[in-house]
Amino acid sequence: MTFDEPPRTPRGESIVPMINVVFLLLIFFLMTAQIAPPEPFEVTPPEAEADMPAMVELVLHLSDAGGIAFGGIGGDGAIAAAAEAGAGACGACDLPPLTLRADAGVPAARLAALLPALSAAGFAQIELVTVAP
Repeated sequence: MTFDEPPRTPRGESIVPMINVVFLLLIFFLMTAQIAPPEPFEVTPPEAEADMPAMVELVLHLSDAGGIAFGGIGGDGAIAAAAEAGAGACGACDLPPLTLRADAGVPAARLAALLPALSAAGFAQIELVTVAP
């Protein structure tokens, strides 16, 4: 007596490689994540009053040719416009810090000549944007 073998059903794709990839990604993200240390104690930040103005970020641009611009205003009026924007945001208080975005090709003499003009406009703190090597 000979019996025919029952027909075999085709095997589907194995999901083992997909599970391996998922675990490799999980391990990668766990190894590269920075886990912040817990705070030593709970801190409740103070609440601001409704009439306090929001901090304004003032950004002055300095091109490699030595031109300056604030917002859409360029040339000599840029420093005055930045001072007006800072004074309008705070009223009677000191001007907020000025962020200076200078091109890497600006000569140091031009940058040094600009600082007294910014100080005369009322800026007590000037932050120069740099790029880490």
